[in-house]
Amino acid sequence: MAATKYKYLIEVEKAKEAKDGKPSQGPVYRSLFAKDGFPPPIPGLDSCWDVFRLSVEKNPGNPMLGRRETVNGKAGKYVWLTYKEVYAMVVKIGNSIRSCGVGEGDKCGIYGVNCPEWIMSMEACNAHGLYCVPLYDTLGAGAVEFIICHAEVSIAFTEEKKIPELLKTFPNAAKHLKTLVSFGKVTPEQKETLEKYGVALYSWNEFLQLGDNKDFDLPVKKKSDICTIMYTSGTTGDPKGVLISNDSIITLLAGVKRLLESVNEQLNEKDVYLSFLPLAHIFDRVIEELFIWTGASIGFWRGDVKLLTEDIGELKPTIFCAVPRVLDRIYAGLTQRIATGGFVKKTMFNFAYSYVFLCFCSKYHNMQKGHAHGDASPIADKIVFSKVKQGLGGRVRLILSGAAPLSTHVEAFLRVVACAHVLQGYGLTETCAGTFVSLPNELSMLGTVGPPVPNVDVCLESVPEMGYDALSDTPRGEICVKGNTLFSGYYKREDLTKEVMIDGWFHTGDVGEWQPDGSLKIIDRKKNIFKLSQGEYVAVENLENIYGLVSDIDAIWVYGNSFESFLIAVVNPNKQAIESWAEQNGVSGDFNSLCEHTRVKEYILGELNKIAKEKKLKGFEVIKAVHLDPEPFDMERDLITPTYKKKRPQLLKYYKEIIDNMYKSAK
Repeated sequence: MAATKYKYLIEVEKAKEAKDGKPSQGPVYRSLFAKDGFPPPIPGLDSCWDVFRLSVEKNPGNPMLGRRETVNGKAGKYVWLTYKEVYAMVVKIGNSIRSCGVGEGDKCGIYGVNCPEWIMSMEACNAHGLYCVPLYDTLGAGAVEFIICHAEVSIAFTEEKKIPELLKTFPNAAKHLKTLVSFGKVTPEQKETLEKYGVALYSWNEFLQLGDNKDFDLPVKKKSDICTIMYTSGTTGDPKGVLISNDSIITLLAGVKRLLESVNEQLNEKDVYLSFLPLAHIFDRVIEELFIWTGASIGFWRGDVKLLTEDIGELKPTIFCAVPRVLDRIYAGLTQRIATGGFVKKTMFNFAYSYVFLCFCSKYHNMQKGHAHGDASPIADKIVFSKVKQGLGGRVRLILSGAAPLSTHVEAFLRVVACAHVLQGYGLTETCAGTFVSLPNELSMLGTVGPPVPNVDVCLESVPEMGYDALSDTPRGEICVKGNTLFSGYYKREDLTKEVMIDGWFHTGDVGEWQPDGSLKIIDRKKNIFKLSQGEYVAVENLENIYGLVSDIDAIWVYGNSFESFLIAVVNPNKQAIESWAEQNGVSGDFNSLCEHTRVKEYILGELNKIAKEKKLKGFEVIKAVHLDPEPFDMERDLITPTYKKKRPQLLKYYKEIIDNMYKSAK
């Protein structure tokens, strides 16, 4: 291994020129924190079951899983089960599962919002060698039915209120699903309905009694064993079942532990995590595995986004993980409070936060100079920003964003005002989540996903058809990953596995650009490319990232018809910004009518053109017409995935009439 010009990277292999039809490949790098090798295997830690079992042995009395108790119809304090108590419940659940004739290698579905029963059912799967198959809480019955049938799920646990949704999957689901367990109660009518299909339905208490006075031996588990089949939502076609092994998760945990220790932010048993991101996604699953391994505490939200702030205030988490949409809401709420807080308060806040203010109290300026966020402006933290920290419970020290890109202005804002490290990560289900993560107190990594985690090798592969060269002075190319965190393939889809796994490298489909400090910036998506009528190729995701810098819009979908010579776009404008502009410019009406107003459309188009000019976009990359949709792109209309990625074919279908009209009127 050799040192590089990049601060946080070590070179493992030299670059390769294009050969025999294969594109050129940049040097293979790994994290500086793995300069002496990846973290070694931990003796006795061979499976996810061992992660939990060993933590119980070490931390039996630590609070593990908590939920808010209800007192007189109101939510009260968090009530906790210790590691030892959870273990006893997991043993009961496991014996009950085995009593149903389900055993090693069988598939167990889990459907519903995060709760203690979710984790306990998952651990029972880990104990008895079952494949845990999360059923997406955010997907409709069609996808749930597909997963049950495709994975051949024979037993499933479900949130009580999801039972009616699951009933829609029958009779097809009955080919495989024979036992259904509610985390709560069941009705006689539901039991009767399922009996007709040959399916046994149990309430939680009924199910636990099945294992009374029974004690089943646990199978021997290997690192190579599959512990979960996690279905990706996919932007096209049916969901793909990603096979995740014990080794993938254990390797990921060791790498994240090494990373946190290297930047002096290691977890400890006193840390507290708020579980609200779906456990059906790999991001939250591995974070919770990390907390369990540490012997720390996991408190669950009540499942209602409107009550999330209240749950945060009661739990007082120390680590907060979120997707950009949640952090965008926090940003919007904070800026709105500042805007309406009166002149004095606003002046004080700007004094502390200002990008350009050069006095000692400008925290951002001091952070740019290399000061740690805690030392950049203690006075501003105490007088102004402490109020923001209290809004997140008062104890948060790490905020981690993943699953989709976080806007640079939101990240910059939160890095200053949250009094916590704000880190952005990147990974896929196929890479077991965290593959890159930005580092604390490195403001140069703003807008990037940081360097690799110290458990993988990474390289960029040139994409000639898009003009990306991995061997150029500013290397750009498709991000490729190699290491033990990688998935074991797509379940029953070897053809799709071969498309992305080439010579041991997983090809992500995302295009990255190395930054001078060794962090990576995601700039494009390999497949999101189309050709306009004049023959020009358009890398649409890169354009959306650029146009997304316009502060008056929340989201944008750019489209180009191959029979047309120019681009059009559908925009979700920012409600507060549009209403403010309308008031200042004498345009009246509610938000919906403003989105239809010609002057408002002209204003947004002008702002998009300004950023196009500023970023020196080519003529064919400039948007010529816009439609303003007051309703954000959402899952209800099937326009985005549960991780907020755009479903482009569905967007085209949904807005087709509007697109056709835009092209006609713009000519």
